[in-house]
Amino acid sequence: MTGIWKRPSDGATVLARYRELLRLWPAPSEHRTVATSLGETFVVASGPADGPAVLLLHGSAANSASWIGDVAHLAQTFRVFAVDMVGEPGLSAESRPPLASGVYADWLGEVMSGLGLARAALVGISLGGWLALHYATTHPDRVTAMALLCPGGVGRHRNVLLWALPLLMLGPWGRRKAMEKILGPAPPGEPSPGTVAFGEFMQLIFASFRPRTEALPPFEDAALERLSMPVQVILGAQDAMIDSAGTRDRLQRHAPHAEVIWLPDGGHMLVNHGATIARFLQRAGVS
Repeated sequence: MTGIWKRPSDGATVLARYRELLRLWPAPSEHRTVATSLGETFVVASGPADGPAVLLLHGSAANSASWIGDVAHLAQTFRVFAVDMVGEPGLSAESRPPLASGVYADWLGEVMSGLGLARAALVGISLGGWLALHYATTHPDRVTAMALLCPGGVGRHRNVLLWALPLLMLGPWGRRKAMEKILGPAPPGEPSPGTVAFGEFMQLIFASFRPRTEALPPFEDAALERLSMPVQVILGAQDAMIDSAGTRDRLQRHAPHAEVIWLPDGGHMLVNHGATIARFLQRAGVS
């Protein structure tokens, strides 16, 4: 079976840099490891020990460093658990069963149980948004609320390989240009040191990691209609990977209670929305 790294040494290089990035975590934190049927799962825990539980689920070809620009807002009120998904370039196991197998919902349930959580709010971006929806549509009783950024599985996925592959063949310059187009325009304002460092880290991941190539299983209308909990969805109109308008339209038809935030200049990588998500979770009465 092909591993998740392009070369055996790449994993050690990326994970060493990841550990350095975790030192920039902008809130007091502890690192935990949870045993699951898919292998050990790495979690960064922050915020008051008695705060309402919130799980952060990163996107594909990423890890919990994705949340460096957002976690400080959430950790003021909530007990936040940033989870490294298995099969991604983080500190969890390299297990990568097919997404359509259904086992990822079981895995996330095992993580929650291992953390001692009966219920939690889920915050997910891209693949993490798909994972949050997958879990919430199968275990709605364990999800208090959801905040999703450019979630997969709702709108049509665009075939980025048509234009990305030629760029990726052009070495570091091409990888940088492909990443810029995939992630979208930079957010307004001065980026934090952690956000800048994560952007540089993403270039290292692009050069070292074998991303998933399978399509995200789409959610049927009936599954979206089972979302009874409060839901917030943040979408970028310039998303090069997912049809954001299609995502918005399906949610309006099948989960009309969902609060949709439309960002005309937003791309696929939506960062620095921690304050917006924290306000939503407080309004939703997450406890």
